Order: sequence, then structure tokens, then C-alpha cells
Amino acid sequence: MARDCFTKPTNPYHYALHCISGKWKMVILHEVHTFGRLKFNDTRKVLPITEKVLSQQLKELCEDGMIVRIVDESKYPPAVKYVLTESGEQLLPILDALYIWSIRQMHEKNIPIDTDAFVVHKSEKFLDALWDIMKAYGFSPNEDVERGQNK
Repeated sequence: MARDCFTKPTNPYHYALHCISGKWKMVILHEVHTFGRLKFNDTRKVLPITEKVLSQQLKELCEDGMIVRIVDESKYPPAVKYVLTESGEQLLPILDALYIWSIRQMHEKNIPIDTDAFVVHKSEKFLDALWDIMKAYGFSPNEDVERGQNK
């Protein structure tokens, strides 16, 4: 869907998909949320993403109002970081639910799950919702804690 085609009535599902579609957008939003900000070069070191794709995904997320680009001109070279907007913050619980649903579906269908999925999503909400699957994959961030299944 073209980025400027929202002058006509649009299906809400299409608009939502437009905002989060792209191989890296949901990962980028999670990174910004987790660390409170995202710096371009730091992200390039951590994610296997090209400079061009990261730049494009960040630009689109800014255009859609999910993140904002902040430039600190007092430094040389200017320091650039990206932070979530209120709209981006509102989207996070939805992305979390989608992530949990996705892992459960993959597990049920015996689709291999990258164990990094458990490392980067280890807050209480993910531990409570996915503890049974994490244990099945041998991931245990804290052996002393017992978790329920899919609370």
C-alpha cells in the first residue's frame, strides 16, 4: 500500500498493517520501548539489518507517528535518537499480544522458534504467558520462580 494513499476510505486492518508492516518495524518498536530510545549505529551493531533498510523503516515509523527523531545539535556530530510517541506506546500491548500468539502458534505447529525470542522478551508478561514453551526450549531465566501456564 502506497504511503500517501489514505485520502480515500481505508480498511482499518489495511491501515494497521501499513503502520507495522516491514520486516523490522515491530523489532524496532520493541527495541525503542525496551531501551527508551534507539540510536542508529548501536542498532546496526545488534540487528542483522542493512543501513538502507533501517533508515527506511525508521523514516516510515516517523511518518506514521509511531516514533519521533530527536537531534541533539549541541554535540558534534549531532547525536540522533528515536523515541516512541504516545501512539507508538499505545501500540506496544498489541504487539506484545501478537508476539505471544505467534510463539504459541509456532509451538503448536512445530515451527522452530529462535531462542533469542525468549532472551529479548523476558519481562513478567512474557514469562507468565510463555513459561511452558520456554521450559520446553530449555530456557529458564530464573529456576527459582515457578510460573503458571498462559495466565
